[in-house]
Amino acid sequence: MAGRAQPSGPAGSGGGAPGLLPLLLLLLSAAAIIPRGHGQNLVTEDVTVVEGDVATISCRVKNSDDSVIQLLNPNRQTIYFRDFRPLKDSRFQLVNFSNSELRVSLTNVSVSDEGRYFCQLYTDPPQEIYTTITVLVPPRNLVIDIEKETAVEGEEIELNCTAMASRPATTIRWFKGNKELTGKSEVERWSDMYTVTSQLLLKVGREDDGVPVICLVDHPAVKDLQTQRYLEVMYKPQVRVSQNYPLQGLTREGEPLELTCTAFGKPQPTDMRWLRVDDEMPQHVVVSGSNLLISNLNKTDNGTYRCEASNAVGKSHADYMLFVYDTTATTEPAVHGFTQLPNSAEELDYGDLSDSRAGEDGAIRSVDHAVVGGVVAVVVFAMLCLLIILGRYFARHKGTYFTHEAKGADDAADADTAIINAEGGQNNSEEKKEYFI
Repeated sequence: MAGRAQPSGPAGSGGGAPGLLPLLLLLLSAAAIIPRGHGQNLVTEDVTVVEGDVATISCRVKNSDDSVIQLLNPNRQTIYFRDFRPLKDSRFQLVNFSNSELRVSLTNVSVSDEGRYFCQLYTDPPQEIYTTITVLVPPRNLVIDIEKETAVEGEEIELNCTAMASRPATTIRWFKGNKELTGKSEVERWSDMYTVTSQLLLKVGREDDGVPVICLVDHPAVKDLQTQRYLEVMYKPQVRVSQNYPLQGLTREGEPLELTCTAFGKPQPTDMRWLRVDDEMPQHVVVSGSNLLISNLNKTDNGTYRCEASNAVGKSHADYMLFVYDTTATTEPAVHGFTQLPNSAEELDYGDLSDSRAGEDGAIRSVDHAVVGGVVAVVVFAMLCLLIILGRYFARHKGTYFTHEAKGADDAADADTAIINAEGGQNNSEEKKEYFI
C-alpha cells in the first residue's frame, strides 16, 4: 500500500491508482451522511388509567428496518431494551416484542407512576417520542351528614355530602327521590388530591317523610357511586270523619247516626276527642274513643260536630255538619258528598274530607231562602211604584169643576146676571138649563 501511495514519476507511470482513492473516500462520506432508518416513523398514544388498574404502553415503528426500540421511564431509566428489562421493577411486564413494536404493561398503577414515558428508536440520528400516563383516583369515601335526624314539617334542614381524596376533583349531584336539586360545592386540595363538600338546604314537609335524599358522584374514574339518607319528618295529625250509619240516605228523626274519626300523624296522635261547635254536646250522644253515636236523632241534634286530634307537633280537627230531616222526607239532596272544615289553608292540599249530607242540605236551604227573599223584594218594590204613580195621578186632578152656565159667575152681581153672562147663554130664560154635578 505504501508503494501504492507513492507519487508517480514524470512519465506518469501508475497514474490510475491515485484517482480511485478520492472516489472511495467520497462514497464513504456519503454513506456516513445518509441516516440509518430513514423513512421510519415512531408512534405511541397517551394512557389514562384508574389507580390500581393496568396501564399498557406501546411503542410502534412504521416502515421498520430492524432498528432497536427501547422504553424509558420519566427519570429516563431504561425499562426495556428490545426484550430485555434492565430496570428491577417486576410491575413492568413485556406484552409484545417485534421489529415494529415494543408493548409493555404496568400493573397496580399508583399516582407516583404518573408522568412521561419515552419511546426511542436507535437510528442515526435517534428518534424519540413520549407518551403520558394519567392516573385517575376515585373518591375514597362518600358520606352524607344531616343537621337533624328528625325534622318537623316546615323546617329547613342542612345536608352535607363529602367526597374525599379524588383526582381530579369530583362533581356532586343531589336528588330527592327522582327530582334533582341544586347544592353549593366547595373544593379543597390536599397535595395531589381533592376533597369536595356539597351543601344542600332543604325545606321539608309531611310528604317528604321516608323519602330518600341521594348524593351522587360524577367522576371519570367511577360510575354509579352514590349514598343516600332517608328523611324522617314529624307532622301534626291529618283528621278525617266518616259516617258509618246510615251509609246512604237522609239522616231522619228517630233513626241512629254513627260517626268514626280517624287521624294520622307522626308521631301517631294519642289524644282524640269529640265536641259540638258553639253548643254543648247533647246528653244522649254516646262517645266511645274515636266513635260518636246518636241512637235517636231529633231536631235538637242539628249542628256541627268536631273531632280533634293532637300529637307532639300540633293539633288538627275535622267537622261534620248534621241536619236532621223529618220522617216524611223522601227527597235526597241534589249533591251527596263530604264536608271538611280545614284548620288552615295549608291543610287543603291533603284533601281531608268528612262525610255529611247535612252540609249539602244546608246549602240548598240557603239557596231557597235567597230565592223567596228576592221574590218578596220584587213584589214590595212593584207595590211601592204603583202607589207613587197613583198618588201623582190624583194630585194632578184635584180642584173645583164648573159647568158652562157657571162661567163668568165671578164678574156677575147675582146669579141671574151670571147665567145671562155665561158663555153660550141665550135671552130666552125658558130655554136655559142648569146642570148640577
